[in-house]
Amino acid sequence: MCAMWGVQVVFCTFSVLSFSFGGDSKARSCSEVRQAYTAKGFSLVNVPHQEISGEHLRVCPQEYTCCTSEMEDKLGQQSKLEFENLVEETSHTLRTTFVSRHKKFDEFFLELLDNSEKSLNDMFTRTYGKLYMQNSEVFQDLFTELKRYYTGGNVNLEEMLNDFWSRLLERMFQLLNSQYHFSDDYLECISKYTDQLKPFGDVPRKLKAQVTRAFIAARTFVQGLMVGREVANRVAKVNVASACIRALTKMLYCPYCGGMPGLKPCHNYCHNVMRGCLANQADLDSEWNLFINAMLLVADRLEGPFNIEAVMEPIDLKISEAIMTMQDNSMQVSAKVFQGCGQPKPSGMGRSARGISDVFNARFRPYSPEERPTTAAGTSLDRLVIDIKEKLEKSKKFWSNLPDDICKKDKVTESDEDQCWNSHAKARYFPEVVKEGLTNQLNNPEVEVDITRPDTLIRQQIMALRVMTNKLKNAYNGFDIYFQDSSDEGSGSGSGSGCTDGCTTEFVFVGTEAPVVGADRSDERAAAAGRGQSHGPSPLLLAASLALTLLAWHRQWR
Repeated sequence: MCAMWGVQVVFCTFSVLSFSFGGDSKARSCSEVRQAYTAKGFSLVNVPHQEISGEHLRVCPQEYTCCTSEMEDKLGQQSKLEFENLVEETSHTLRTTFVSRHKKFDEFFLELLDNSEKSLNDMFTRTYGKLYMQNSEVFQDLFTELKRYYTGGNVNLEEMLNDFWSRLLERMFQLLNSQYHFSDDYLECISKYTDQLKPFGDVPRKLKAQVTRAFIAARTFVQGLMVGREVANRVAKVNVASACIRALTKMLYCPYCGGMPGLKPCHNYCHNVMRGCLANQADLDSEWNLFINAMLLVADRLEGPFNIEAVMEPIDLKISEAIMTMQDNSMQVSAKVFQGCGQPKPSGMGRSARGISDVFNARFRPYSPEERPTTAAGTSLDRLVIDIKEKLEKSKKFWSNLPDDICKKDKVTESDEDQCWNSHAKARYFPEVVKEGLTNQLNNPEVEVDITRPDTLIRQQIMALRVMTNKLKNAYNGFDIYFQDSSDEGSGSGSGSGCTDGCTTEFVFVGTEAPVVGADRSDERAAAAGRGQSHGPSPLLLAASLALTLLAWHRQWR
């Protein structure tokens, strides 16, 4: 009996000692947590020195902990801030690429136009002297309109170029027939014969085709860089949902509460959290890739047949060639005009009084290579295009790869899959990694994502990319889409800008080639509706546009 009692006493004593030892082991020191917590910039006031019971925790495991409720809330705010910084940091190269290349291309094109205008002005002054200076506004207006088109103005290039040649014909016709007086009605009659007479030979037709295609490609490409810049900047400013904050807190800072502040999350665990938090951004990817492909196509055009540098540098030579052709054919042209518009009244001033023939017979002398102005912006279009094509190619699939790129960072995850935080303990993470995109988050084990409510901002950026991609496709084919919104030209706040938000609403095809098959206007109208704009194409306009399109296709494939 005594023996039995002795065994029970020993057993009870062992149990008490065990409980006492267990209690001591759970009440571990929080010194490492306090040190890590203060390193984040937080105050140590009310931070426990030893672990406490964790029933008050709402995100982290409710076990013995070094976190108070206030600490958990602050660490939640910190996790949100760090996540936002991670997205900003990871997208920095992409965003700065679009910012810097947009600036570089814009500077290049504007300086190219300035150089071309200066070159023409200098050489025409040297060749034609006072005669040119008295009529220089015709040429100045040409460059003014070209710049206005490039910087987003509502300019019809073909009509503007036709108007330039008509005005030049009127001025030259008067100079070459200075013995006559021409009324405004007579001058208007002359301009009607421009296409029939072809006084400038084939130069206007060729130059119009070259200038139109080159400027459409240049302006659209720079607008594409601007849209890419704006989309990347907006999407990088993530809207962090409360469910995402909980998941981030659990991944990044619950190890603190468990007394393991140096423990990093498992790699696959990070993937699930980031794919849940960046689900909407991943949905941007397909439209982003189409946009990048369209940019690359237009870049190819800029390197080849639509090279604006190759068009603008010799424009003075081409216009002078047209003037010489007019001079050589002046008698035939005048005879046909007199026949069509009637015999003009003599001015009482002999032709020889102005010495016109002598002036025009002074042949145009172009710049030598040493005299010609330096290349625009200290570079060439070819070098700019090669550089941006390489950068654009690397930006494909950026948004779907963003979660993976963040989790690849050494400072975020632990490479040892058995020595990492798996959301509960220091152990391997077993759940499978979900696919990227909103619809794939239904079974995400770490983040509760409402797949029925897509992010509005992301959808707006998808629409902006879609509209810009359609414009790029059409620019690739050599014709323009005039985007008109309620502010008309007022939105063109920057060079090559037009609308700064991809805010296109209605477009009209301009050019000689057929539109891209399958161009869909529903997205443009939806984008307009999103900005509260209601005007749209009339049924008659749509029918006429469709008829013209079908006719163009028929002629092209006939």
